[in-house]
Amino acid sequence: MLKHARIVTIIVLLIGLGTPTAPLSAGQAGEHVPAAVLVSANAEWAVVRGLFPGERYERSPFGEYFIRDFRLPDGSSRRVLVLHGGWGKVAAAASAQYVIDRFAPGLLLNLGTCGGFEGAIGRGDVILASRTVIYDIVERMGDYEGAIRDYTTDIDLSWLSGQPPIDVVRTALVSADQDLDPSAIAGLRAKYGAAAGDWESGAIAYTAARNGRRVLILRGVTDLVNTHGGEAYGKIEVFQAASKAIMKKLFDSLPAWLALAGN
Repeated sequence: MLKHARIVTIIVLLIGLGTPTAPLSAGQAGEHVPAAVLVSANAEWAVVRGLFPGERYERSPFGEYFIRDFRLPDGSSRRVLVLHGGWGKVAAAASAQYVIDRFAPGLLLNLGTCGGFEGAIGRGDVILASRTVIYDIVERMGDYEGAIRDYTTDIDLSWLSGQPPIDVVRTALVSADQDLDPSAIAGLRAKYGAAAGDWESGAIAYTAARNGRRVLILRGVTDLVNTHGGEAYGKIEVFQAASKAIMKKLFDSLPAWLALAGN
């Protein structure tokens, strides 16, 4: 009898090993939300924490998040995930994919900050990204420009159903895992038509595009950089102070942006 039991056990184990586990569907993976907001930098998330102190904060592999209903201008509401995805391209891409896989939002928004090119944009201006370029790629064996093009994303904004609720500048954003190099400003502006740079928007736009998701990237200019240096370089308090006003402005306008996005 014991011999037969062992045979049955082995057969069951072999069947289990030979049958791959099906991936979780969107419904099984987690609560579906129509829209998700990704916030990257720690300083930006600290502001969010202050704006929404009463929310129930959960933990993801990347940072905290909460889900709440935002009241839209017409009185309806929209359920939205707000998640701290982390700084830099790796965390930005990974957290964007995590949100897509687990919560299946139809719309991804990235609300945050950026450094502006002095002479191309003003301090406090809000950029609505129409294109993102990841420029810190160095290809020495092949086509350098081709490598940059592979990580350039043109963002389709034709689905926005009306005028932006706040003043915005539609332009390209450049991303890299570094603060803007003053010596590179002129070249980035001329080559990519950009007015500002950040660390994460390129990775988020790229990930959204590969998953067929609409994406809206809104970044406010906290400080300006020119060929001689940056206003916040060596003075992180300048960036932190400016982040408070910018993040509040972006989240105050969020319900109106959600309304423009439709269902």
